[in-house]
Amino acid sequence: MFKRAYFKSLPFNLLLALMALGYTLVMSWLLFYRDRYFGTGYAYNLVPFDTIKRYIVHYDHFNFDIWFNNLFGNIVLFIPIGLFLPLLDKKYARLLPLAGATVLIIAAAELVQMLTKVGSFDIDDIILNTLGAMLGLAILRFLLK
Repeated sequence: MFKRAYFKSLPFNLLLALMALGYTLVMSWLLFYRDRYFGTGYAYNLVPFDTIKRYIVHYDHFNFDIWFNNLFGNIVLFIPIGLFLPLLDKKYARLLPLAGATVLIIAAAELVQMLTKVGSFDIDDIILNTLGAMLGLAILRFLLK
């Protein structure tokens, strides 16, 4: 069942899997239900760093919580992906497989948000979320040394 997991302990791997499932449920609620409104059209940004640049250059035009949550929240909330995936499957302990899996997962979530009109598809969210997963991998590598 956990043949490619980092640890060989079945109870520990089951606990990790349950924690990963809990994280997934919380993130699903945050991404699709909490404080969401149904828009009338499709909103998207396909220009890399456009939203990030807008938040940095025009930081004084945004409330601090909006500015902070959109830049740093999008990084911090996705650190667990960089922890759980490599622990549950060693192939994600390498940068490219983890980045690829993260981009696919986040792009799917962004697409669902846009198509259901509960959010937008923003390439910058994918960039920041992937950065968060990479930070999680760096933290995990540090902790396992």
